[in-house]
Amino acid sequence: MMDEKKNQQKNEAQAGDIGRRDFVAFSVAAGIAATAGPAAGAGLEVVETNVDIKTPDGTCDAAFIHPKTGSHAGVLIWPDVFGLRPTMRDMARRLAADGYSVVVPNPYYRVAKAPFTDGSHFNFSDPADRAKLAPLTGSLSAPGNVEKDAAAYVAFLDAQKEVDKAKKIGTQGYCMGGPLVVRTAAAVPDRIGAGASFHGGGLVTDKPDSPHLLAPKIKARMYFGIAANDDARQPDAKDKLKEAFAAAHVPAEIEVYPGALHGWCVPDMPLQDGKPIYSKPDAERAWGKLVALYKGALG
Repeated sequence: MMDEKKNQQKNEAQAGDIGRRDFVAFSVAAGIAATAGPAAGAGLEVVETNVDIKTPDGTCDAAFIHPKTGSHAGVLIWPDVFGLRPTMRDMARRLAADGYSVVVPNPYYRVAKAPFTDGSHFNFSDPADRAKLAPLTGSLSAPGNVEKDAAAYVAFLDAQKEVDKAKKIGTQGYCMGGPLVVRTAAAVPDRIGAGASFHGGGLVTDKPDSPHLLAPKIKARMYFGIAANDDARQPDAKDKLKEAFAAAHVPAEIEVYPGALHGWCVPDMPLQDGKPIYSKPDAERAWGKLVALYKGALG
């Protein structure tokens, strides 16, 4: 509890600056452990609660963060490959302070409870580090797992008094979370009103289950922010995304962020060639796009 209060005080001092920080271990207790305080960058006081979400495959530990009073549009955040950790909670707090009730699940609950690691302590060039991720990401790869989870997370949001069920739900994802956003929007189309992917990986593949082929099932307004180096590696992906969503008559904005590296939105990403991946100017631009999307699509 004291660690959470210190983090909140730090957020207040930074006045909305989500900065790079060292990884701080935290525990996700069974049941509920809540704290309240002003969130970074906005005037609404928020409450952060650790929750357990029942899914067809078990129990998912998650963070549920929402304004202290009222009911609001729900949002599901799909983390990047490093999962549920302080950086993702920071994003949820910032969004909640703007008037949304946000759930951030541990996508690897089938393997273990969060946290696992964060980018600042990870070396992608180290085979041993990469090997640690295989059982985690593998737990999501079985057919139907993402769709089952998405439905459970949406059902959780709809069961909370802090969520206005008259409004659509938004979902956003980072890196591996990008395609999970698309799968969520396709799996629960009547509830998902907006989806945003930031430096999403594997959005367009040559396989029959490629996320972009799900466009006809989606009813949400979509946004895709693409890293410059991802675009350089797969320059036709943005065009295929545009074609797929246009053919399905699904509104989608797709843009490349010049100079931005894969992972630019997430403050605790590791250095790449001695330089930071996180880019605050580009991350703030992306955040502005996200907020505009939600305000326009979720009501």
